[in-house]
Amino acid sequence: MDKPNDCKTLKRELGLFEVFCIASGAMISSGLFVLPGLAYAKTGVSVIISYLIASLLIVPTLLSKAELATAMPKAGGDYFFIDRSMGPAMGTVGGFASWFSLASKTAFALIGIGAFVQLFNPGLTDMNMKLIAVVFCIIFTVINLFGVKHAGKTQVILVTGLIIILVFYIIIGFFYIEPSRFQPFTTHGIGSIFATAGFVFVSFMGLTKVCSVAEEVCKPKRNIPLGIFLAWGVVSALYVLVVFVTVGLLEHTTLTSSLMPISKGAEVFSGEIGLIILGAAAVLAFITTANAGLLSSSRYPMAMGKDQLLPGFFSKISKKGTPIMSILFTSGFMIAIILFLDLEGIVKTASTLVLLLFIFINLSLIIMRESKLKYYRPSFHSPFYPWIQVIGIIGYSLLIFEMGVIPLVFVGCFISAGFLWYLFFARDKIWREYSLLHVVERVTGEKKTGYLLDEEFREILIERDDVTEKRFEDILRTCEIIDVFKYDRPDKFAWLVANKLADRLNIDKKELYDLIMKLEKDSNVMIHPGITILSNIIDDTDKFEIIIVRSKKGIMLFDNVPPVHAFFVVVSTPEQQSFYMHSLMWIVQIAEEIDFKKKWLDAKNSKKLREIILSAWRKRKRY
Repeated sequence: MDKPNDCKTLKRELGLFEVFCIASGAMISSGLFVLPGLAYAKTGVSVIISYLIASLLIVPTLLSKAELATAMPKAGGDYFFIDRSMGPAMGTVGGFASWFSLASKTAFALIGIGAFVQLFNPGLTDMNMKLIAVVFCIIFTVINLFGVKHAGKTQVILVTGLIIILVFYIIIGFFYIEPSRFQPFTTHGIGSIFATAGFVFVSFMGLTKVCSVAEEVCKPKRNIPLGIFLAWGVVSALYVLVVFVTVGLLEHTTLTSSLMPISKGAEVFSGEIGLIILGAAAVLAFITTANAGLLSSSRYPMAMGKDQLLPGFFSKISKKGTPIMSILFTSGFMIAIILFLDLEGIVKTASTLVLLLFIFINLSLIIMRESKLKYYRPSFHSPFYPWIQVIGIIGYSLLIFEMGVIPLVFVGCFISAGFLWYLFFARDKIWREYSLLHVVERVTGEKKTGYLLDEEFREILIERDDVTEKRFEDILRTCEIIDVFKYDRPDKFAWLVANKLADRLNIDKKELYDLIMKLEKDSNVMIHPGITILSNIIDDTDKFEIIIVRSKKGIMLFDNVPPVHAFFVVVSTPEQQSFYMHSLMWIVQIAEEIDFKKKWLDAKNSKKLREIILSAWRKRKRY
């Protein structure tokens, strides 16, 4: 498939803290500042347990997305996972659903800013409230257009301030709790606890949307899963503790009837100042959700534009490294629904679409695992596979049917519209392999696929693991080269290399010695007469090292085999495996240069040896 000519690469500028703040900011809004009072009316004090159960309901999708995102850290998140597992038709539906649901919820968060301002200033009209939302939407659009780094920094500042305020609320409020307010624990039976958990589950839906900006995350193998899990743990704890304190602070009647329960709780121990501060925190929470929502949702049209499921201009990347047309289109859609559409009905439909997407994501993981693709190599593996995914699929299906008939009808129409778009706009433009075809191939035994998908995954791994030729050349320029002039026995040679490696890798010398001795006994290590690669993956974290040895006299490793004059010793840890495999391939190509062995033996010193290697590398790159 030809990619659009103006499609540039997104910049990797988001670190672990930015990932954490984007995921956290997407969760903390109405679910914490508005819903507790409504949820309390449904089940009473046991609403605390409902929030805890709701946080556990997200775990299957949390684990599935963490694995898929580390295997495929690409823009578009849900869309990309669904497309590459179940094909472009399902990918079209998934992409539209992801974009529509997140953009709608972001518009709802923008309206929430105006709504909270209206609570403090009752003189504001509905149109004033909408105009406030539109102004904030424009502000976030400008921030996002200037680059993901600016959007990420903005999110860090906002979320950090919000969390500090909430922590103070929990600590101070705890000393003002009235224990009598926790009785009776439940007023509507055990069933109401689970029903309310489904009601507040919407509070956690934004957590995994950070995967849509995975392509812009530094060290995605580490930062994506760690950032998501930290956000889930911190925000879940905040939800449960804030609700616990609020229940203990407010009278039952006050809590049941309030649309700003946290602010009312702060008023108990801080008076009007507390009310204002927590009201400002609520506005801050809606701002963080809106900023994270626009940042994440704008990546879906861009990813679909790259794959030609939408017009190519959606994939256009600006000089700032941002998808300019996708951001503007998403922002325009949000402004339109703020001003002209029934947002409450749209958000309920969006919630149903999110549950549908969660089912698709868990199915995608199962399909990816069962396809047995060679280059599907996530750095994080979901535990308890496939049972956790099956439980998630069943649980989300039950929640969908709890949403009611009208949202189901809208979702059915939405899916039909997505298939029609694919049928008439995209089907004749593209054909690509997807994992489900590989699963069918395994079941039927009939060959239906080539190597296109595996090759795409290999390229993704190269990008993810920073497998660049420049990195390899930099290592060749700085790695240690040892020149051995006298004859050495294999065991002495092993000690020499083990000592050098131990210093550079900070690993036990004896362990490395035993490893090298074991490698020397493998006759497959010789790639050319007199040239050998000794390589292995060790059990450690984020380490890679090459040591090159020239032995003029040669070292006899095996009987009836010529002595070895050139050793390339390569040691790597598991997360560097892709770069490790490419490095071995590149070393073989260097050794294949004409007269490499003769030049190697004739070199006067280690400086000349390095020049020979770099010269062979440059010639290899030209051809």
